[in-house]
Amino acid sequence: MEQQIVVTNRKAFHEYHILDKYEAGMELLGSEVKSLREGNANLREAYVIIRKGQAWISGIHIKPYSHTGFDGHEPVRNRKLLLHNREINKIKAMLDQKGLTAIPLKIYFNNKGLAKLELALAKGKKIFDKKNALKERDIKRESQRELSDRQR
Repeated sequence: MEQQIVVTNRKAFHEYHILDKYEAGMELLGSEVKSLREGNANLREAYVIIRKGQAWISGIHIKPYSHTGFDGHEPVRNRKLLLHNREINKIKAMLDQKGLTAIPLKIYFNNKGLAKLELALAKGKKIFDKKNALKERDIKRESQRELSDRQR
């Protein structure tokens, strides 16, 4: 069985410089897992917070499962992240620095079928950084296009 990606936060790579990545488990309800298997999640406004020595993710929207009854789960709620204490302490130390934040990059199911969250420590980009990244991407795309045209 291969890693099955449920949702990615594509905007994160445009808005932030990614410094370090971590993999964390999530404490989910059964209907949330079933909804994730359908691909119903949104990471756009999510962020990670550390409270009382525990990591929590806030702002993930997981749409209610289609076949659940009237008593489903809340779409947006704080969910506990399952990380080792040394990882939580390391993330907390980095978050205490000015300008750094922890954001989710993707939710996926690993080889064992467990829902995992890839989170990253990131620093926000300035407007000119975003413009330079777009310019570099366009230049790279043009050069690849020219190379493929020469090979034809």
